[in-house]
Formats: sequence, C-alpha cells, structure tokens
Amino acid sequence: MVKSQDYDLDLIFQALADPTRRSMLKNLSRKERAITDLAEPFDMSLVAVSKHVKVLERAGLVERRWAGNFSYLKLNPKAIHSADDWIEYYRKFWELSLDRLDNYLQETQKKACPPAGREKK
Repeated sequence: MVKSQDYDLDLIFQALADPTRRSMLKNLSRKERAITDLAEPFDMSLVAVSKHVKVLERAGLVERRWAGNFSYLKLNPKAIHSADDWIEYYRKFWELSLDRLDNYLQETQKKACPPAGREKK
C-alpha cells in the first residue's frame, strides 16, 4: 500500500470532501490570492471562509504568507500529488484486477461455447 510520508491523506480527503473548499482550491490554482479575494464569490462571512481555509491549511493543501496586515494563500501542489499517488496506486490495482477477470471470463466463455460447426455430439 502507498503511504504519504509528508501529508496526512485523511486530512486531505476530508478537506476535499467539501465543495466550497474544492472551489477555493480551484481559484487558488490560477494564482495566489488574499483571503478577502478568495471569499468574494461565496455568500458567507469572512469568519466562515477563514474556517474553510484553516481546514485546507491543516491538510497542507494551501500555504499562507503574510504581507503587513494581509494574508495571502497559494496552492501547495505537493499535498495534491500525495493524494494523487494514493489514488493512482489503487487505480492501477483495480485496472489490473479487472483485466485479469475479463481474461478469465473470456477463456471460460470460449470453453463453454465452442465456435459454430464444432459442437460436441
């Protein structure tokens, strides 16, 4: 099994489970933003936005930098890559398993149904 040494996958998937946080990450994928700019498209208070941001920070999905009284957020792609590595491992596992099952079913079907003209008497 694949394990992430740098990031807690439980925190990452918990953060990604919320559509508001996924939308925030999408906005941050374009460029670094101030929290007030990040909050703009959402109909919620800055306190609520701040709570979402804290979940994203705890998961390692975003990084914060301060410039005076303003904080700016940027996406941390390493955390997403950690989750992607985990998903990729299991995608390959299931593709291989399903391919083997498909091959087995095809072989079984060939043995059960011989081609026309070769039926057993």
